[in-house]
Amino acid sequence: MAEVHIVGQIQGATGFPEHSLFCKWGIHAGGAWRIINGQREGQTQVDLPQNEAVAVWSHPIDIHYATKGLQGWPKVHVQVWHQDSFGRNELYGYGFVHIPTSPGIHDIECPTWKPAGSWSEQVMQYFVGGGPQLRNPDLVYSGADRYSLKTMAMGKVHLQLSIITRNFDRYGVEC
Repeated sequence: MAEVHIVGQIQGATGFPEHSLFCKWGIHAGGAWRIINGQREGQTQVDLPQNEAVAVWSHPIDIHYATKGLQGWPKVHVQVWHQDSFGRNELYGYGFVHIPTSPGIHDIECPTWKPAGSWSEQVMQYFVGGGPQLRNPDLVYSGADRYSLKTMAMGKVHLQLSIITRNFDRYGVEC
């Protein structure tokens, strides 16, 4: 079988309105993909920068896949959360990017967005906190009903991924 090894890190995030952020992440791949080794989801620590506009996580990603074809190429999906001084968590954004198909080191920016909600929900969010969330977070990377959502742009999550491919030519898989 052809193999893809993804090694890297979620470096951090920029452009979010508040500090004290953490990230829940996952890697989704199609049915022809099988995990040989590694974790396909995780969560970073909460970073509370003193005087910087950058949340630094340096959270490792290391996953090894075997596949019979290119359909369902892996993609990374993220949820960025803000933790306030009382320990309450508020969703700050969803995002996803496809894993690059070419071997090598790749610096990737993942733009994020969040559901905007109605006018009354926005007013309530301003005074009380919280806000609308997706009932099914799979919509972030599946795209089925995502385009009918009213959303707001948020910050970016920065990843650095090294891609190693093996046996693609041997099994007739071309990238």
